[in-house]
Amino acid sequence: MSDRAPGELETLRVFVNTLDLESGADDLSDPEALGAWLEGNGLERGASASSTDLHAARRLREAFRGLLLENNGISVRKESALVLNHAAEKGCLVLRFDSSGSVRLEAAATGVEAALGRLAAIAAAAMTDGTWRRLKTCRADRCGWAFYDHTRNHSRLWCSMAVCGNRTKARSYRRRHA
Repeated sequence: MSDRAPGELETLRVFVNTLDLESGADDLSDPEALGAWLEGNGLERGASASSTDLHAARRLREAFRGLLLENNGISVRKESALVLNHAAEKGCLVLRFDSSGSVRLEAAATGVEAALGRLAAIAAAAMTDGTWRRLKTCRADRCGWAFYDHTRNHSRLWCSMAVCGNRTKARSYRRRHA
């Protein structure tokens, strides 16, 4: 089963997965890595990131991770909405209408702030079109990997049944039979 999310939501899923919580590997290890990631994922061409930008990007990533965990039925801190609001404000998100009658959110800022605003706009579009609830993070302790739930009844809990699902079920079994 593919974890890929539809359309631009895939960029947001990949953004959350720039930090592997189990190994500690972080694709956003420094400002240069952030700039390269943003450019490589089509969010901002030639972005020159600062340490402040890196902090904001990591904070946004963890806010998304928290919201995606809530999509998987686990309530977390409500600070996530404040972080997304901040990214939208700094990115100067505005509505753009076109002649075909469609509308989209677009970042009017420049640089890294625009790129982070674009990620917030992707989340807003997904919340509007109904795909947001299917983007989740794994329920397993210390995993937090983002995946798109393609199941018919939206019931997927783990990034992988073979790894995290099996570990969780085995731990539960051992607890019940101890």
